[in-house]
Amino acid sequence: MGKNETAENRRFIGVLLVVGAFIIWGFLPLYWKLLQAIPADEILAHRILWSCVFLFFVLLYKKRLASIKEVFGNKKNVVLVTLCAITISINWFLYIWAVNSNYLVEASMGYYINPLVVVTLAMVVLKEKLNAWQITAIALAAVGVLIITLQYGEIPWIALTLAVSFGLYGLLKKLVQVDSITGLMLETIMLMPIALGYVLFKEFNGTGALTVIPTTTLLILTLAGVATATPLLMFSEAAKRVPLSMMGFAQYIAPTISLFLGVFVYKEAFTKVHFFSFGFIWLGLLIYSYSQAKALRKHHSKEPAHS
Repeated sequence: MGKNETAENRRFIGVLLVVGAFIIWGFLPLYWKLLQAIPADEILAHRILWSCVFLFFVLLYKKRLASIKEVFGNKKNVVLVTLCAITISINWFLYIWAVNSNYLVEASMGYYINPLVVVTLAMVVLKEKLNAWQITAIALAAVGVLIITLQYGEIPWIALTLAVSFGLYGLLKKLVQVDSITGLMLETIMLMPIALGYVLFKEFNGTGALTVIPTTTLLILTLAGVATATPLLMFSEAAKRVPLSMMGFAQYIAPTISLFLGVFVYKEAFTKVHFFSFGFIWLGLLIYSYSQAKALRKHHSKEPAHS
């Protein structure tokens, strides 16, 4: 009985952590909006810098700094971590720029599309076979993107770049085989010399934000590392406690919050065209989620019962 209670408690904490992580990610645009006076490239440099500092202390506390050396001992891992660093920095920069340039609705579209991009990458890169439901889901999302492209005469490049960059980042993380916290630390270590050099260059050039922004804004900027790493720490801890299906469904929380912020708080346009476009993407996600749930039930029914 005690064991069951412990398992239930463990799962409950896992659910709180995963939901909490995606709620934080959903509300992060409010955080980046506080830094609207600072250019996106400079926010990115500080985000990398302070994430590196924060994660160093996290790994020091967890006594896991030695794991960094192990990854650097493998050439393939170094190449993969470098590619991870490039893709995540593109994703971070574009998201910050999109939020502070009033493209939050399109940015949220990117994270709705992302799971379907991941499935497509699995098919193209990892040669995984897709079932009819998954192919239908991808086709519906493509129709959604096509509607907005034809109506406005331009491809929703922000949404697609965010979806593809984060999809590629996930794929690379899968190949590198290192836990998410150590992986992010390695990525920020690789980017830190460029980020630090860029911040110093801006300051010496007299175009940097550090000497002109108020103290409160400076504090928000330095806490960007905590804002970046905290939901990731929660997510990686939750991954040990809850099933993958739960993680999959929870990922729609963040773009839903961002979409509501964009439409109702920042009064961004959400026309009939947006509604039809998002409608096809949402329908695709529903079908994709259904196929995932179906596959999971099938897997569980094949598992032998434990005595």
